[in-house]
Amino acid sequence: MKRVTMADVAKYAGVSKSTISQYLNGRFDYMSEETRVKIGQAVKDLNYRPNMVARSLKQKSSTTIGVIVANILHVFSTQVIRAIEDFCHQRGFHVIVCNADDQPEKEKKYIEMLKAKQVDGIIAFPTGDNVELYQQLLDEGYPLVFMDRIVKELKVDTILLDNEEAARLAAETLLQGGYKHIAMISPPLLEQVTPRVERVNAFQESIKKMGKQHPEVSLITGKISTIYEKLDTLFQKDMHPDAIFAINDRVLHEVLSFLSRRNIQIPDDVAMINVDDVSFADFYNPPLTTISQPAFDMGKKAAEILFAVILKEKTDRHPETMRFKPILVRRKSC
Repeated sequence: MKRVTMADVAKYAGVSKSTISQYLNGRFDYMSEETRVKIGQAVKDLNYRPNMVARSLKQKSSTTIGVIVANILHVFSTQVIRAIEDFCHQRGFHVIVCNADDQPEKEKKYIEMLKAKQVDGIIAFPTGDNVELYQQLLDEGYPLVFMDRIVKELKVDTILLDNEEAARLAAETLLQGGYKHIAMISPPLLEQVTPRVERVNAFQESIKKMGKQHPEVSLITGKISTIYEKLDTLFQKDMHPDAIFAINDRVLHEVLSFLSRRNIQIPDDVAMINVDDVSFADFYNPPLTTISQPAFDMGKKAAEILFAVILKEKTDRHPETMRFKPILVRRKSC
């Protein structure tokens, strides 16, 4: 069977080959909706499959980007990936997702692999320990966007939540409830993991602003596997917490597991608020008050910036840090 070519699609749709090329590359700015629909139907009717290798050689593009996440188990990470994939799919690009597990060595291998595959750009949740390697990419003019974490040594476009505002919302909500002893639960506080440090510091500062009457705050940090045991020790004390602030979704899972096993009732025995609007928050009993990250908007913005660099749409722009506003979702857990 004769292979269907771009020229065949152009003839069938009644447009030029250059218009077909623009369609395949997701460049719809100067294309009418009627033309887009007509070309899409032609591609479908003729069962046209672009020769990706030939396109890559001709355009010096692999039509592929890489996404390196710190930990794919986070709800936020998967939502960001989905938004990036949606954006890329609309433009005929593919996405390679790599899970670094917060391990610098693993991150380094993925960076080298993606570069070897000649991906057109990378969106990364950086571990913070591969500064020289990322700087090398920047020196080579490689399109790069960071997500969720700031690496102070590098001038890179960075997308993240306004973590201080998220912590302030949590503190205000618990202060309004009149709670006396708040447990704030976090994974290890590592300087390179921006959200943890910013949320913990901002929460403590917001509580202290209450003056002498501020509630007691017990900070529990540690690996996820140790959270249960540390909570157990804290709740055996006479003056145990009457409220909990979990700074992310993985911590939340451990807290809910502990409370369930110990038969501690929310919100009668302890109030609960967390960052990340997990999928079960609305139908958990009781529904959980959460602080939501606009993950899909953040992922889309990261993709938009990366593509602007790839397509050299704005050659005179300087990298910037963009923070997205958190959203308090009031339910019944506090």
